[in-house]
Amino acid sequence: MEHYSIYHLVAALIVLIVLSGYFSASETAVMALNRYRLRHLAEGGHAGANRAQHLLQRPDRFIGLILLGNNFVNILLTQIATLVTLQLFGELNLLVATAIITGVIVIFGEVMPKTIAAVNPERIAFPSSLLLLPLLKITHPALLVLNTITGFLLKPFRIDPQRSTLDPLDREELRTVVKEAGALIPQKHRDMLFGILDLEDVTVEDIMVPRADIVAIDLDKPWVDVAEQLKTCRHTRVPCYRTSLEHIVGILHMRNLSRLFRPGAELDVSDVEALLTPPHFVPMRANLYAQLLNFQLAKQRMALVVDEYGDVEGLVTIDDLLEQVVGKFTTVPQFAVSDVYRQSDGVFVVDGTANVRELNRAFGWTLPEHGPKTLNGLILEALEDIPDAGTSLRIADYTIEVVHSNEHAVRSARVFPPAHLAPVPDAAGDGRVGD
Repeated sequence: MEHYSIYHLVAALIVLIVLSGYFSASETAVMALNRYRLRHLAEGGHAGANRAQHLLQRPDRFIGLILLGNNFVNILLTQIATLVTLQLFGELNLLVATAIITGVIVIFGEVMPKTIAAVNPERIAFPSSLLLLPLLKITHPALLVLNTITGFLLKPFRIDPQRSTLDPLDREELRTVVKEAGALIPQKHRDMLFGILDLEDVTVEDIMVPRADIVAIDLDKPWVDVAEQLKTCRHTRVPCYRTSLEHIVGILHMRNLSRLFRPGAELDVSDVEALLTPPHFVPMRANLYAQLLNFQLAKQRMALVVDEYGDVEGLVTIDDLLEQVVGKFTTVPQFAVSDVYRQSDGVFVVDGTANVRELNRAFGWTLPEHGPKTLNGLILEALEDIPDAGTSLRIADYTIEVVHSNEHAVRSARVFPPAHLAPVPDAAGDGRVGD
């Protein structure tokens, strides 16, 4: 009978060690589940995900169940181990038996199962929820008492044990999620998502066409010159002004000209003015998200950008905004052919008017974006003077050498990117970026 009892006690020890490992693994697996993936699977009808989500609706009850089960199993395991030791080895070996059973519980009841569950949370949590849900219902009265006492003790610390574990993500956290998605999301799609997340951080000033580059029609010029400009214009919408850009008369949609330029028709500036629509103005400090809504509400596709004094500083179109999300509509960056020239040694010769933000996006650079918007402005701000050709300076990790300048601005400069960003030199020689 004594041997029979020993065998049963040893078998009970093994069962209890397995149960201890089960509770430990279940706790780690359920708590390690990705909450957003869990919600996605549950909405798709996954039974295991639905059960796990039900467990996490009240994390205080779930944790109470795990601790109740785990502590009961471990205490019972210790008592049975003591009985086995007393029957086989006597009282003198109780301390040794205690050390052994502690090691067994830690290894097989805690470390191993929790490690496995942390690495494979779904494979452990979904099947184990089949047993946990019935246990949750059976032990509900005991858990209710435990959770009531716990909630009362936590109240002074302003901790709500019933609070949902699914907190909303802010923009930076969402950016990290998209970045960590890796091959699950194509690079092009990731760039588009980053573009959407950046809409509130980028202002109209960052993407506008500068005043000096605006193609506009001066209605004070002779009709011959105006007509020639209309015939050769490559833009769909063109601002029209008198005297200066501060006196914008309206916006001309080029498709409306088809009814004017007919054989034998005698036209003048007044005919063009009759086709103009009122101009739309936006502040240069507006963020792109606000401006996108602005375009949508005003049903506009182009706007003139003004500063705090009301002076026209540039022009922005809805295409410019959309390119911040989907990328350039052309195969190479807008500035690639005319503004950036890569030498065979990996050094870039950059036009002074090149947009700093566009350079960073195209080549992975980290030039400062919160100040001047062009390379010329960046150099002038750093030196607080207009430098002569040959002047070198350091901005962030980039060495910049002025190649050509005049009395007003830096026309071009060489940019030496950091070693880890420098491209492989062109074996064929110099060439325009994007060619």
